[in-house]
Amino acid sequence: MTVHFIGAGPGAPDLITVRGLRLIEACPVCLYAGSLVPEEVVKAAPEGARVVDTAPLTLDQIIGEIVDAHEKGLSVARVHSGDPSLYGATAEQMRRLDALEIPYDVTPGVPAFAAAAAALKTELTVPKICQSVVLTRTAMKSSSMPEGEELSTLGQSGATLAIHLSIRNIPHIQRELTPLAAYGPDCPAIVAYRVGWPDEAFIRGTLSDIHQKVRAAKLTRTALIFVGRALGAKDFIDSKLYDADHVHILRPKRGQTA
Repeated sequence: MTVHFIGAGPGAPDLITVRGLRLIEACPVCLYAGSLVPEEVVKAAPEGARVVDTAPLTLDQIIGEIVDAHEKGLSVARVHSGDPSLYGATAEQMRRLDALEIPYDVTPGVPAFAAAAAALKTELTVPKICQSVVLTRTAMKSSSMPEGEELSTLGQSGATLAIHLSIRNIPHIQRELTPLAAYGPDCPAIVAYRVGWPDEAFIRGTLSDIHQKVRAAKLTRTALIFVGRALGAKDFIDSKLYDADHVHILRPKRGQTA
């Protein structure tokens, strides 16, 4: 018996990994976060499987389901949205399983920021403009942010920011980032709503007007906020990767052999 933590991806059922899908197909118990994971994904569970939406459950109740399956020798597909390593509350579940000596493994999934960038046809790291991506969130009703992880601090880097769980906190994002030289009021900002779902939507703007646009669209949840100069950048140099003058082991200088 093993508990398989599975990243289901951002929403589109065909963005789950082959490994993740095969595990769901094989497990007689499937626990999934129904508010974020499409039901179509867990329909792959075998006939007669116990399929439970954990959205209304507490941590104790979720662990209770796993313990019950463990006692029966039944493997569990524990399906989370996106990738389990990001804002999935998997660490607390794993800590409980460690204490109970219940074996588990993790199958990665397509994270929302990567799926959003793909849908936008945007590279988040552009030469000489931005070579880093910061995945973060802001504090609202959830746990507070650790000291040193405030947007005003992270924003000193000028990185592309992928801000999770913060769609109702945009005024705070504006206050933190607008004064920074790397961003400013005209810095591009994009809100990606329900990436991979049929009602997927993107709102483009700047730090100065993105809040107004989001309010007009009446978005209140399930959205990711991008801020950074790399978004939609046009005037940038080509990378060295495919430069004819850039020599490396797979493309040696003419007249030389690798």
